[in-house]
Amino acid sequence: MNLAYLPSPSQGVWHLGPVPIRAYALCILAGIFVAVWLTGRRWEARGGHRDDIADIAVWAVPFGVLGGRLYHVITDPELYFAAGRQPIHALYIWDGGLGIPGAVALGAVGAWLGCRRRGIRLADFADAAAPGLVLAQAIGRWGNYFNQELYGRPTHLPWALYIDPAHRPADSPAVALYHPTFLYESLWDLGVMALLLWLSARYYRQLRRGRLFACYVLAYTTGRAWIEALRIDHANHFLGLRLNDYVSLVLFIGALVYLIATRRPQPDDDASQPSAGDEEAVPVAAPAPVGEGS
Repeated sequence: MNLAYLPSPSQGVWHLGPVPIRAYALCILAGIFVAVWLTGRRWEARGGHRDDIADIAVWAVPFGVLGGRLYHVITDPELYFAAGRQPIHALYIWDGGLGIPGAVALGAVGAWLGCRRRGIRLADFADAAAPGLVLAQAIGRWGNYFNQELYGRPTHLPWALYIDPAHRPADSPAVALYHPTFLYESLWDLGVMALLLWLSARYYRQLRRGRLFACYVLAYTTGRAWIEALRIDHANHFLGLRLNDYVSLVLFIGALVYLIATRRPQPDDDASQPSAGDEEAVPVAAPAPVGEGS
C-alpha cells in the first residue's frame, strides 16, 4: 500500500440519543445554507430584497431534493426494483443518491413557482443563484466522502483515497486505494464558482437573462465528463458511455445553443434604471467578485 493516501472517515453517522445524525445530510444542508446566503448577497447587491431569496428557496429546495432523488432512482431503477431488492430503499435519501441534473431541473421548477409569487424573472434569479448553486455542489460532494461512495478507479497516486473493506467493489475486495472523485468534483466546482464570480463582475451586462447560468452549465458539465470517466460505481451504459455522460452532453449543447441564440442584446438591456423586481439593478461600478456587495 502507498505510504501516502487520504484516509476515509471512521464513521459517517453519529447518534444523539435515538436520533441518527448523518454526515451526508449535514453536508447537503450546509450546501443549501451557503447557497441561499451567497445568492441573497448577490441579489441584494443588484437592488433586490434578501427576503426574495428565502421565499424562493422555500420552493426550490424541496423540489430540488425531490428531483435529485427521482433522477437517481429513474436512471438506476435496478438498484431498488430488481428481484431481491427492497423498493422502500428508494426513499432512503440519507444513504446517498441525489442526481445533480434532476436536482437542478426540478429545483428550477420550484424556483419558477417562487419567482412568480414574488414577481421576479426566473432568468435573473438563475444568474444570481448560479455561483451559490455550484458552491452547494462542492460542499455536498463531501457527503459522498463520509458515505465512502462514488469513488473512481484504483490508483497509487499520493492522494489516493483509502476505502474500507465494507465499501469496496465486490469483485476487487483486496484493492484499497481509489481516485477520490468526490474531491475532484468538489475542487472543480469551486473553480467554476470562482469563474462565475469573475465573469459576473467583468461581463455583467453581457451575461444577463440566464446567460451566466448557461456558463455554469457549460463549465460544470465539462468537468463532470472527465470525472465520470474515472468513476466505477454502478451506472447504466449505452454505446460504452455512462448515462450521465449523455445527460451532460445534452445539457452542454443546450447551454451553448442558448448562449449563441441570446448573444445579441435584449431590447431593454440598455435601460438605465431597471426595477429590482423586474430586472437586476445595475450599479454604476462593476459588482465586487466575492458576494458582490461586501
